[in-house]
Amino acid sequence: MIGFLAVLAIVLLGGVLLYNNLVSLRNRVREAFSTMDAYLIKRYDLIPNLVETVKGYASHERETLEGVIEARSRAMSASTVEEKSQAENMISGALKNLFALSEAYPDLKANQNFLALQGDLTKVEEDILNSRKYYNAVVRTYNTSIQKFPAVLVASMMGFHDEAMFAAAEEERENVKVQF
Repeated sequence: MIGFLAVLAIVLLGGVLLYNNLVSLRNRVREAFSTMDAYLIKRYDLIPNLVETVKGYASHERETLEGVIEARSRAMSASTVEEKSQAENMISGALKNLFALSEAYPDLKANQNFLALQGDLTKVEEDILNSRKYYNAVVRTYNTSIQKFPAVLVASMMGFHDEAMFAAAEEERENVKVQF
């Protein structure tokens, strides 16, 4: 009887330790997403200023400017990681188009406000990239943990489920074509 109780106590203790570990990992995933989300919001805040600056020089480029604003709106209203990932990929593409416009407008390229906003956006993009890497690393650790035995038993009983990675757009995976 004492042996049975000892084994039961060990199993219960192991289950509690596994559960607590999974809770910690899930909280790290949430914290990593919140950090990334803060950088994304910072980028959203820069976009209207950038668009207004470009409007002054390239107001007839309406389609490009509207594309940037639409991508920003979609990203701000996204609720799941998958939706946010897709919306962020749209923003990246729209911003590339916007910065490509600056090549056609030398006055815009020389504008100090535009250059400052472009620099700020570049810094934020770097922060977003680093936070995406951290988020994906934490998600990988969490997903691996809930899929391993015996944690999978505790995870399935307690409602832990895989979290989605923050993925790059298909266009970003393609090789860059360089021509001389």
